[in-house]
Amino acid sequence: MKYKQIKWLILILPTVTITLWEYIRHAFLLPYISMDMGNFLSPVLVFVVTLIFLRHLFSILERFQEELRSEKAKKAALIEREKLARVLHDGIAQSLFLLSVKMNKFGRKNHLEHDSDFQKIKQTLQHVHDDTRQAITNLKYLPNEDPFSWTETIYQYVTELKNNNLMDVKLDWGIQEDTLSTKEKIELFACIKEAVVNVIKHAKTNQIWIHSKEIDNGWICEVKDQGIGFTNETIQSSKGYGLQIIKDRARDMEWEFSMKRLDNETIIELKKENK
Repeated sequence: MKYKQIKWLILILPTVTITLWEYIRHAFLLPYISMDMGNFLSPVLVFVVTLIFLRHLFSILERFQEELRSEKAKKAALIEREKLARVLHDGIAQSLFLLSVKMNKFGRKNHLEHDSDFQKIKQTLQHVHDDTRQAITNLKYLPNEDPFSWTETIYQYVTELKNNNLMDVKLDWGIQEDTLSTKEKIELFACIKEAVVNVIKHAKTNQIWIHSKEIDNGWICEVKDQGIGFTNETIQSSKGYGLQIIKDRARDMEWEFSMKRLDNETIIELKKENK
């Protein structure tokens, strides 16, 4: 039913109801219903019809209006996201690209192609540039209103890791879709990505294990590797920027964060216990 049709029905229905009632009353019911009783029943009948039919029409009308407000809000949000994407593209992304070109020229000029520190700087810059480009792409599309499919998202991310970074990622996911809220899914996914980036940058390994499971009163998620990226001193200090991001997110979500070295494995663990 269209919006205009609903409006006309809301206007016409009470009039049609009282017209039909008056016709039936005078044509057929006068021998049985007195004039005073008929006058009393008229507003009662209109009220009953209104309660039965117009309330449903009003709910449909309200739903239409809510959908219209939602579409306007999404359009406004998309416009703002596109503006931010243009700012990132025209500013930061282009500056990073120019810096990358200058670094390559500097490296060739000073014969730094085989210098490990220089290569690490180049790799870090490339990661920043890739993250910025991905952020620009993400800003061009509005996220789904419904809680995104965790299974689809996590498996797509693992596939991208394997294809783009030549990583051997073993995924064992045991948290059900309805266990996490939308915000928890977003924050946990961000923590997993940050942990994986730390492995790629520091661990010097191409194997990662992502494991999660539900426990009696919550859940546990782990990112493990057998590289050499995190020494005991690093674990004790936990001053890495990426690790600090994970710790801050975990603290804001009231999750437990831990990082340990066990049997040649570095394990980053996030845990939620319902109290």
